[in-house]
Amino acid sequence: MYARIYLSFNPMNKTFCHMRKTSLLLLLLFAHLGMVTLSAAVKKESRADKIVREIHNPKSKYVIVVCHRGDWRNYPENSLQSIESIIRMGADMMELDLKLTKDSVLVLCHDKTVDRTTTGRGKVSDLTYAEISKLYLRRGHGVADPRYRMPTLREALKVCKDRITVNVDQGYEYYDLVLKVTEELGVTDQVLIKGKHAARDVAEKMASHRHNMMYMPIVGLPGKAGEALINEYKQRNEVPLAYEVCWKEMTPVVKGYMQQILASGAKLWVNALWPSLNGGLDDDAAFDGDPEKVYGQLLGFGASMIQTDRPEYLIKYLQKKGRHTLK
Repeated sequence: MYARIYLSFNPMNKTFCHMRKTSLLLLLLFAHLGMVTLSAAVKKESRADKIVREIHNPKSKYVIVVCHRGDWRNYPENSLQSIESIIRMGADMMELDLKLTKDSVLVLCHDKTVDRTTTGRGKVSDLTYAEISKLYLRRGHGVADPRYRMPTLREALKVCKDRITVNVDQGYEYYDLVLKVTEELGVTDQVLIKGKHAARDVAEKMASHRHNMMYMPIVGLPGKAGEALINEYKQRNEVPLAYEVCWKEMTPVVKGYMQQILASGAKLWVNALWPSLNGGLDDDAAFDGDPEKVYGQLLGFGASMIQTDRPEYLIKYLQKKGRHTLK
């Protein structure tokens, strides 16, 4: 009896070996199932991923709603709270501006100084982040509130990650620093940066990195610089993801370039912020009058990315048109 018990646990015993093989197979099976489950979880699209997919699809009818400095009507501009608010609204992209502190920290600030938006004074570049972090942000009507502080780019991207995409407006000069943060947080593909730089210079910048953010050129039309930039991309046989087009007055030249942009396969980004950027087709004109005569015209031009100061109002309009349902 004892011999049998001993032999049954003998490593050389066939029964034991069979048990070991069976256990090993079970472990391998569970490991495989775990990897399949993990793989499925990794491949699951986040909301931001879905938005990026729409951005990369030139034939998509979905209109990307870009929020100018966040929900600055209800919270301080470029604040974390303004970002959370537009996410709740269902916006697609947070437009933000960057400045670099004296000790090389990227913070969300539109102006060169902190005078207008905070309780402090002075250039961002002359202040350390420790000094800036003690300042209170001001709401749109100028009243300071201790609940709101100027966030860093890292803090903002953590809030945005997988929930909403990001447009870095003022910040191309800090491209390498921005990319370092986006790579560390795993959000590079969810960030779009823009500028008025020559196509050749942008291509050289991108070539110096293994992985890059999305990039979009800005053009003012009609105008020599804007027209030259569009023609440079054409001559290089390169098609940008999109063009941000600004115009004071709609003319045949402006309309012609818009049609050329769309025909090339690029998207058309327009700004509904104030009249000088869109020939009078701005958010307030839509809000105070007939949105169809404003937003409807922008859609008629072929715009599929609209930057707005009235995101909630624009989203409701687009939803009625069947142009803002994310799949």
